[in-house]
Amino acid sequence: MIHYDFCVLRDYQRPLRIDQFISDELGLISRNQLKQRVRELNINERPVKLSRRIAPGDRIRLALEAPPKIDLVPEEIPLEILYEDDRVIVINKPQGLVVHPAPGNYTGTLVHGLLYYREIDAPEEDFRPGIVHRLDKDTSGVLITAKDQAAHEFLSRQFQEKTTRKVYFALCRGRIEENDGQVENRLGRWERNRQLFTAVSRGGKPAFTRYRVLRRWKQASFVALYPATGRTHQLRVHMRGIGHPILGDPLYGSGERDGCSLMLHAFSLEIVLPGSHELSCFRAPLSPRFGELIRGLSAEKD
Repeated sequence: MIHYDFCVLRDYQRPLRIDQFISDELGLISRNQLKQRVRELNINERPVKLSRRIAPGDRIRLALEAPPKIDLVPEEIPLEILYEDDRVIVINKPQGLVVHPAPGNYTGTLVHGLLYYREIDAPEEDFRPGIVHRLDKDTSGVLITAKDQAAHEFLSRQFQEKTTRKVYFALCRGRIEENDGQVENRLGRWERNRQLFTAVSRGGKPAFTRYRVLRRWKQASFVALYPATGRTHQLRVHMRGIGHPILGDPLYGSGERDGCSLMLHAFSLEIVLPGSHELSCFRAPLSPRFGELIRGLSAEKD
């Protein structure tokens, strides 16, 4: 059993349900997982339901059942290694590969592939992959992992402090007329579907993205995206917000089918490696799926 004790600040003004507060404000656990694992929930020493609304000054005690242990068995999964030293491995993650085991994806993940790779490369080491940051299942591109705890903390701190530099490429629906622009707002979970995110006027977390159009056609645009923050689904939500969702997006594509997978690629990552003081830049070439779609768009007559 895992126990948590915390208080609601006395100047806190949002009358949220306790499950929303734990999930959205504290980021402790998803509402779905909370519902499955909660074993005790008290506010001011009295048992309450997950639907109970919090108030300023409330004292909350939460007991959760420990998550199921995942037996990580190495799996032979092809990996494209962009760079490796004794502290990190940089991967060009393919579209469709889940990064980390989670409900619904307990096998066949990047972590399983890294375990297999390290068994072959260095079988005497007790290696456990350190996932520093994540890409959505259907997003391809640069992803850095750590080989030891110190390296994991060193790299993670840079993502937390927003000192890394990232560039994504995306094919978006529709012709974006302006050459560049930016989106700045706050993102929070959508009330109608807690697995999705949307711009919110209150609460949420700040999100900022710059974009630049590299090429445009009658029905699509090829853009470079420069996220200054790393919110879940940020680029997908922001491009939909300006009326140009990323092609092939099953979640934020406005219900239209594009006949392709999510056309979003993490092209480059600049980060300081453990033991260094200078930025290193890693780039992942676009996969053939981008080239095929771009050739098709270029062949169409305006």
